[in-house]
Amino acid sequence: MLPQEQINLYIAELPEWQRKLLVRLRQLVHSTDDTITEHWRWNSPHFDHDGIMIGLHGFKTFVSVWFHKGALLKDTHKLFDKPEKDEDKGIRKYKISEGEAIDEKAFVDLVKQAVKVNQSGAKLGDAKPPRKALVVPADLENCLKKDEEAWEHWERFNYTYKKEYVEWITDAKQDETRKRRIAQALEMIREGVGKEDKHRV
Repeated sequence: MLPQEQINLYIAELPEWQRKLLVRLRQLVHSTDDTITEHWRWNSPHFDHDGIMIGLHGFKTFVSVWFHKGALLKDTHKLFDKPEKDEDKGIRKYKISEGEAIDEKAFVDLVKQAVKVNQSGAKLGDAKPPRKALVVPADLENCLKKDEEAWEHWERFNYTYKKEYVEWITDAKQDETRKRRIAQALEMIREGVGKEDKHRV
């Protein structure tokens, strides 16, 4: 059976409110770019353009639209649900419940973006959030700056090495423990040693 026929059958068997939504979503996808192709995978309709792009699925209380590289799209109209903890990599979902209307303008904008993302060859890894700036405690920084060799090594350390030392020192509950850890850190950093080097393979 052709994907189009499987999709037609799938939509036909859904409750009327879901049927209407899926028919309209399908029309909107194709109106965005007439080279988008239909596919049947994971028992639901999918739309591809230079690779996998969008999936549709009817659930009991809502219709879900999966944007497979949603993490790379700018959701300016806030259509996407907040990603779940176990959200599969970069998938983002737009859910429409019974009685709700499709935000057609915003949806078409996301589809256009999805086409561009696939055409550009962008990978989901490109969506990684920027690292938080590392805040080095003043007492650690002052101690290191007084020792030329230690400071030189510290400046050359990568983000992970610095973060391990910073977390170790800021995790100290007592003032005495903190001072002791700073003294130990100074010795190790002077030797160019990372806090967790002995555990690294």
